[in-house]
Amino acid sequence: MTSTRAVLAALKKRGTRQQREGLARYGIHVEEAYGVSMKDVQALAKQLGRDHALALELWGTGVYEARLLCAYVDDPAKVTAAQMDRWCRDFDTWATVDTLCFALFDRTKHAWGRVAKWAALTGEFQRRAGFALLAGLAGHDADAPDARFRAALALVERHATDERNFVKKGVSWALRRTGMRNRALHADCLALARELAASDDRTARWIGKDAEKDLTKPATLKRLK
Repeated sequence: MTSTRAVLAALKKRGTRQQREGLARYGIHVEEAYGVSMKDVQALAKQLGRDHALALELWGTGVYEARLLCAYVDDPAKVTAAQMDRWCRDFDTWATVDTLCFALFDRTKHAWGRVAKWAALTGEFQRRAGFALLAGLAGHDADAPDARFRAALALVERHATDERNFVKKGVSWALRRTGMRNRALHADCLALARELAASDDRTARWIGKDAEKDLTKPATLKRLK
């Protein structure tokens, strides 16, 4: 196994002050970051390969880019439900949430069991994780039946009034991704989007209009045909 110290040194070498100072512009506020681009994080991950033990150690460092690296280094087959819950509690920025959920967690056998559980959590990034995971599953779980996604739409409706920025964007993302999965789910998601767009609640209206706009794009409709 490559040492954690060596990986951190490699990340630090690739970091730049400009990249580090630019994180705040994207709403990424973390205690420790080296300023490494995602492109360089992914390139380093290819060099390292899959290493579950290394991923566990990297996560423990708390370094922003080291945690992003975990999404590409950890082995989905070895990730446990307890580990997922533990890491979810540590989430402190949307970028870490989305990268882990979209590149690692949605490929594990525990993914569906975390969607509703995390969506019910009160923390902004923890709740976002539930919807980011649903968005990931919509794009990557080819074998999941439509019924699973229809059941998850109840979570979208339930939390559509959560006005926190990263939650409402996560809810919209999950609704849009689910609606792009196939024509049947598209009809269900578009109906829900229009229902939310007509809501008296400002946040629900924003989510509904945001999703409806994406789901009715000519490119989306053409792909579904």
